[in-house]
Amino acid sequence: MKKLAIIGASYLQEPLIEKAKSMGIETHVFAWAAGDVGEKSADYFYPISIVEKDEILKKCREIGIDGICTIASDLAVITVNYVANNMGLIANSMACTEKSTNKHLMREAFEKNGDPSPKSILVSTIDDLKKIELNYPIIVKPIDRSGSRGITKLHDVKGLAEAIDEAKAQGFEKEALVEEFATGQEYSIECVSWKGDHHFLAMTHKFTTGAPHFIETGHMEPAPISQEQLKQVKKVVFHALDSLEITYGASHTELKIAKDGTIALIEIGGRMGGDFIGSNLVQLSTGIDFVKAVIDISLGEEPDLAVGDHAAAGVRFVFDQKDVDILEKLKKEHPEYIVDMDIKPVGDHEVVDSSTRYGYCLMKAKDLGYLYPYLPDNGEEE
Repeated sequence: MKKLAIIGASYLQEPLIEKAKSMGIETHVFAWAAGDVGEKSADYFYPISIVEKDEILKKCREIGIDGICTIASDLAVITVNYVANNMGLIANSMACTEKSTNKHLMREAFEKNGDPSPKSILVSTIDDLKKIELNYPIIVKPIDRSGSRGITKLHDVKGLAEAIDEAKAQGFEKEALVEEFATGQEYSIECVSWKGDHHFLAMTHKFTTGAPHFIETGHMEPAPISQEQLKQVKKVVFHALDSLEITYGASHTELKIAKDGTIALIEIGGRMGGDFIGSNLVQLSTGIDFVKAVIDISLGEEPDLAVGDHAAAGVRFVFDQKDVDILEKLKKEHPEYIVDMDIKPVGDHEVVDSSTRYGYCLMKAKDLGYLYPYLPDNGEEE
């Protein structure tokens, strides 16, 4: 029986654990003990923090793992690639890991290789910007976080110092990026790479709260864009993946397309997207088993990316009672659209990032038109 190490035990990793077990693979899960679902569902659980790379490497050598992977976590990717590189397993290089998990190094790689990306400045304090002219609006964000944590949009200098402090507080490296704000509709692109060849899987239309924090309120696939625009998106994304030296596994690219068709890369992660994009929406909309592909690659096997039945798929997240009411309406009008739903009672706390939302509803139908009434408003595009 093959042995697979999985970094992380939260609900984000559960599809990976369950898929591996269904494939007859023995699962060895590493994470800080916090009562997460993966602690119970794994064949073997080790209460070791995902940042303890050397301790995890030592244990993986003892186990004799055949592969190691994670999904939807930039922090876990660092440990995955570190362990794999030290054990001679399939993974991206550590140079790639640095560029795909540190947004400052990512921007430098994009600039060096001519990839379309907003101007970006690395700062520790507001004093670092004294001699730099900023073109507002700007985005302030941590250099190493995901899930909309620590992101602020500003239209002038007011609040800049506080935004930098917030971004630093949310990050691990305690530095922030101040970037020119890219306009347009936001999308994400899911790809799989094998031996340096990139394969497009799906493009997702993203719904967000807009300024100041851009928390994602929902997603839908396939993104309703022209084939000509999609062709250009693939060209830009594949070139950027090469710039980051991504050669194996999943990638999640976030970008914006302006009204004139101009593409701006926001960021790329060397892992599949979270928010059910990689774990659910890709397979629902294309028939491609993205999670299995991630496992296959980690074990050194070429992934099967054969397209299956096409459909429209979406997810709506719960922020307030309005969202609950719309999803209750969906339940009454078209229960057959619902793939999965988990809603907690809406309380008094403000949703400040993706981890504090009150629940979700995954849905699927023959055409996007059927899902539009139950998906979020588009939020701020500019």
